[in-house]
Amino acid sequence: MLTNIKQSCRVSVIIPTLNAGTELKQLLVGLGQQSIKPYEIIVIDSQSDDGTQEMASKAGAYVMSVERSEFDHGGTRNRAARQAKGDILLFMTQDALPYDDKLIEKLTGPLINDEKVVYAYARQLARPEANVLERLARQYNYPEESQIKAYEHIEEHGIKTFFCSNVCSAIWRDTFEAMGSFQEPVIFNEDLFMSAKCILTGYKVAYCADAVVYHSHDYSIKQQFKRYFDNGVSMRCNTWITPYSSVGKAGSKLVKLQLQELKQSGQWVLIPKLIMESAAKLIGYKLGIHYRWLPTFITKRLSMHHLIFAYLEKNNNGVTLKQ
Repeated sequence: MLTNIKQSCRVSVIIPTLNAGTELKQLLVGLGQQSIKPYEIIVIDSQSDDGTQEMASKAGAYVMSVERSEFDHGGTRNRAARQAKGDILLFMTQDALPYDDKLIEKLTGPLINDEKVVYAYARQLARPEANVLERLARQYNYPEESQIKAYEHIEEHGIKTFFCSNVCSAIWRDTFEAMGSFQEPVIFNEDLFMSAKCILTGYKVAYCADAVVYHSHDYSIKQQFKRYFDNGVSMRCNTWITPYSSVGKAGSKLVKLQLQELKQSGQWVLIPKLIMESAAKLIGYKLGIHYRWLPTFITKRLSMHHLIFAYLEKNNNGVTLKQ
């Protein structure tokens, strides 16, 4: 019976792209080799100039286009979702690569097997070329054990209960629509906010350790600062979720793990980088939380997202920013 349900369940894969290059080609090949084939693949592209749209179309994907200046983590995905025909929406990023041919099967399994589970996300392994700090960060945030997260876990884990990643995630389409789709505009955390809404409504979110993708970054210290600044702004503009936040505590555990590994492996030369990177994240986040103290031109320079002003205008709740 369960096999029949899986076979009849249509999965729409949605991938935002910008100059995706060979990474997207590898991703599309990997999706085509899955034990459960996607019902459709929707690529929504931000005016790439490297042939991304042509390559995706040739590979059989349905290609949509959005102005690069209008890209929004939530709104762009929502636009593609409105065109999707599947029962399950599977969101991926262009630089995620399936570990094996069981990704879709394992990721959608919890949704199909438990009616309370409505949203699920995959484990991320750092790419082989990733540095040790990135590798440890992936191990910390994406452990080997699967987990079902629900309302009763909030008291112990705080905002970590809501952690989710659209690098590779799946959600029932009807739940996605019932929750109001992703927040838009949004500069950060559209996946975490969706997860929080689901859990606070009484549903469950699954972390699927056996659904695996390769995914990692090599961000500079400046890029880390900007990412965490946007994270702070995003959290500050969503005061409904701040009571659950304890970012400093979670961050300190990761830094201790990274520092211990560097000492044990004798990679002392990376310790200054770890210290600077950790400081950049913390300072960026704290400044983002208190962005209303900053002049708007400084806020723009500190943000990684071009839609920062549109985002703040919608979420400022009548508070005038400093000029």
